[in-house]
Amino acid sequence: MRLHEHHAASVRPGDRGRAIGAAFAEQIRLVSRLYGEFFATAGVGADTVASVAADSQAALARWSPELAAELEGIAEGAGLPLAAVTLLDGRTEIMAHLPPSAEGECSTMVFNPGGVAPQTMQTWDWHEELAPEGLLLSGRGSSGLRFKLFTEFGVLGKIGLNEAGLGVHFNILSHASDGSGTGVPVHAIARRVIEEATSVEEAIALARSAPVSASTVLTVVARGRSVSIELSPRRTAVIEQGADGWLLHTNHFLDAELSGEDTIPVVESSTELRLDYLAGLRDRLAGQEPAERAKIVSGKGAAPVIMRPDTTLPVTEQWRTLLTIALHTAEFSMSYFPGDPQEAGDNGFLVC
Repeated sequence: MRLHEHHAASVRPGDRGRAIGAAFAEQIRLVSRLYGEFFATAGVGADTVASVAADSQAALARWSPELAAELEGIAEGAGLPLAAVTLLDGRTEIMAHLPPSAEGECSTMVFNPGGVAPQTMQTWDWHEELAPEGLLLSGRGSSGLRFKLFTEFGVLGKIGLNEAGLGVHFNILSHASDGSGTGVPVHAIARRVIEEATSVEEAIALARSAPVSASTVLTVVARGRSVSIELSPRRTAVIEQGADGWLLHTNHFLDAELSGEDTIPVVESSTELRLDYLAGLRDRLAGQEPAERAKIVSGKGAAPVIMRPDTTLPVTEQWRTLLTIALHTAEFSMSYFPGDPQEAGDNGFLVC
């Protein structure tokens, strides 16, 4: 995956969106086409794609008019119909209309013992053909805070942090209530938390204020406290870090009530295996720099947290670890490598 960097000079959402759209029109147009083809292959009808994308944009406009205006600006700047962009930001909400995948995506680890800066890392696992390129976006949000984040083109947010010392990691979840009602795009919720929250409590309040139609977990990190905010149409739950300072999350619900209606096929999925694998590495990982953490996690390339596509499966079931990323909330920076932890450890992280 090729990564592009863009600094949003304007704090006006529409102007910021138009600048992003104009700068990356080719990438946005391509990814919109790829997602449209992916949805069709996966069995989501064009009418469903259009209606879910439109409903998600309408929900976003009610919850955050500023972010809705940014999406409108992206479409205008790229010379595309708004629907071509809203299907990207609402891609998780559209996928909620598919049967749950046998596999999930992403493994997140946070060590936050207090007294020192949190240490975080996650893999971003996704369908390689949908993300030939990605975006590292920086700017100043509507609250005045500077932010930095990684995301896909046409998607408002995913993984990032702000200058107040708060960071966000992002993993998908699957619940029996997914696909019901109309919801704010979960990627937009991540973006607003990154832009606005100055504390874990503010992040929880923002996440709770958004109705959702698809499930996701935002792992929110600040000095001394980390939580995983599990979002679903049924309810929102908060998982606190352990007494040892560790918080780990993969792709199944940890909340006791929500886990009862978890629809990821746990027997077929690696989600529990990945969580147990990371838990077994805690003593070795604590206190290590990102490159060393990546080497430990990689297990010399054999770790279950490294996804490689099984080409015998349909493309909708092929996963690859496309990014390894660590957040440095005290320094307002991110270490990243466009590849899996083994590649990150061997080649070294880039910093933005």
